[in-house]
Amino acid sequence: MDQHFDTESTGERSVYLESLGAAETVTGSKHLLITPGYNLMIDCGLFQGIKYLREKNWEPLPLKPSSIDAIILTHAHLDHCGYIPLLVKSGFSGLIFMSKPTRDLAELILRDSAKLQEEDAWKANKHGYTKHSPAKPLYDTTDVEAALPHFKTIEVNSEFELSKNISFRFYLAGHIPGACSIEVSCYGKKILFSGDIGRYRSELLPPPEHPGHADFVIMESTYGDRLHEKGDVGQRLALVINDTILNGGNVLVPCFAVGRAQEIIHLIYKLKQQKAIPPMVPVYLDSPMASSADKALLKYPEWLTISKEECARMFSGITVNQDYNGTQEIIKQKGAKIILAASGMLTGGRVLEYLKHYLGDSRNSILIIGFQAAGTRGRALLNGAYELKIHGQYYETRASIKEIGELSAHADQSELLSWLKKFETIPKRIYLVHGEPAAQDTLRLKIKDELGRTAKILREDHKEFLFSLDEDNFQSIIDGSDHYHNI
Repeated sequence: MDQHFDTESTGERSVYLESLGAAETVTGSKHLLITPGYNLMIDCGLFQGIKYLREKNWEPLPLKPSSIDAIILTHAHLDHCGYIPLLVKSGFSGLIFMSKPTRDLAELILRDSAKLQEEDAWKANKHGYTKHSPAKPLYDTTDVEAALPHFKTIEVNSEFELSKNISFRFYLAGHIPGACSIEVSCYGKKILFSGDIGRYRSELLPPPEHPGHADFVIMESTYGDRLHEKGDVGQRLALVINDTILNGGNVLVPCFAVGRAQEIIHLIYKLKQQKAIPPMVPVYLDSPMASSADKALLKYPEWLTISKEECARMFSGITVNQDYNGTQEIIKQKGAKIILAASGMLTGGRVLEYLKHYLGDSRNSILIIGFQAAGTRGRALLNGAYELKIHGQYYETRASIKEIGELSAHADQSELLSWLKKFETIPKRIYLVHGEPAAQDTLRLKIKDELGRTAKILREDHKEFLFSLDEDNFQSIIDGSDHYHNI
């Protein structure tokens, strides 16, 4: 085992927390719980967004992958599971625990990730827009196949023992189907990893849950400085669609293939039923992965708040495109239409083909519905970029850029605070991850002012002392000591 993490070999009787990603950023989630004799990783995601973050995917981790005993996934988004094939390829040999929907969706997402990396490397080599010769994918489909046997599914609210002193339990987190918060019982203490906290009012998913007590909470802070707009989100969506159709344009919705695509499809289905938008307007889902995710929803109706029958009906009015030739046919098709395509932050995928054709036409609308990380094309559009660079060429922005934040899968500041308030007693130790610095600092102050607790913002690659196995020392530690400094 790597000396960097081996508390057992040093005789140290303490538990530590270390973030290798999603610390002062919203991407690359990897959190390590380091204990005597057992190292547990919560999530294993890829970095996305700004170039210097993406480049971190190619850097070796500061520990041997073989020193990690197990991984638990909160959910299947790429920034939480996308590093798994590379970790297995580099020597990780343990089990990866997740909910049943997460298992199906993670396989879809990892296969798609590998395929896109292979395609991007091929295009970069063919057209010469790469500094590397030749360009290579971070991992390929063979690496994904090698990772899948490590997957193990666990039921929600069922305790699973990892070792004599460590067990865990899943709680519903909302966000996307299969998403869970993780309660780790570690040497008698409760450590809760929130994962991505979903909305309390969702089109398809039940609200987030968590246990009544936790000694430590590691929680996301994506929208720590923002409140989603209130009001009827269906009316706002209908307004964007109807105005665009009246102008003879197309509505392009960049969306994550898992989660956001299905929620938008359900909203559009309801708007058509209500005749709030033209019932005959064509709706295209241009994402084979999203299509497969739709089938996963039908497979796990117990994870939804709508019936299996309604779920099937909402998909019946959607035309799913499977291949690149179909994308070109949809683009050539005359008349107004609605297109849903990944990726949600415009970082890659088929949405870029539509963007090339639609961005320069003022009749069209680009509807942003989810969080846009710094350095992504989605963030650039929200910031008023007059042009975007796509596959080595620049495209002028003339289309109308719209945003409906209420459609985000992430809890806003108010909901994050509500999530904390639902504990029987507010935890004394709160750590903030998965947020950009301004959002995290704003939420930190709100937690202090409204809840009377000092939250700490985790830094990447910083080993944070949690507690000693000496029970007599534990209470003095959580009541405040040199190990826990205010920011």
